[in-house]
Amino acid sequence: MTSTTTAVPGYLTGTWTIDSVHSNVGFIVRHLGVSKIRGKFTEVEGEIKTAENILDSSVTATIKAASIDTTNAQRDEHVRGSDFLDVEKYPTLSFRSTGIRADVDDYLIDGELTLHGVTKPVTLTAELGGFGDGQTEGSKVLGVSARTEINRSDFGVGENVPSAVVGEKITIELDIEALRQN
Repeated sequence: MTSTTTAVPGYLTGTWTIDSVHSNVGFIVRHLGVSKIRGKFTEVEGEIKTAENILDSSVTATIKAASIDTTNAQRDEHVRGSDFLDVEKYPTLSFRSTGIRADVDDYLIDGELTLHGVTKPVTLTAELGGFGDGQTEGSKVLGVSARTEINRSDFGVGENVPSAVVGEKITIELDIEALRQN
């Protein structure tokens, strides 16, 4: 792909609101060094702005930390607590893009992730799913998937939890659908 919009069939400029019902903000972390636990956050909101040149586009997102769901209520309560996310003190996670670069068939979205009160640079490898018609007449939708890895201790998460119990590396996987604003 080139850095121009002509490389993306059906490309549309505009402001898009993340549809949390049709999006997934997931993560994967090792447990006891032998298995992987998957989870997601169910409450996400944000905005994608697509510019004439796709590389000038931007994204912001905010996630409610308490909306974590690992399919185990007891574990979810533990992760919400002070050992990990401490949702009472840090109720949200946020991402703000600082730039977009083309990378062969994908895009690299550079940005700042704020988690547990700590802001660090991260790069998401993103695949543009495309643009299409929404469910209501005249509406348009945008789809994008992205992935990155972070180290939980870089953000002060689970500092007293040994990596042999919960792995340091967390893989973040995003599947986002957003609705174009008129």
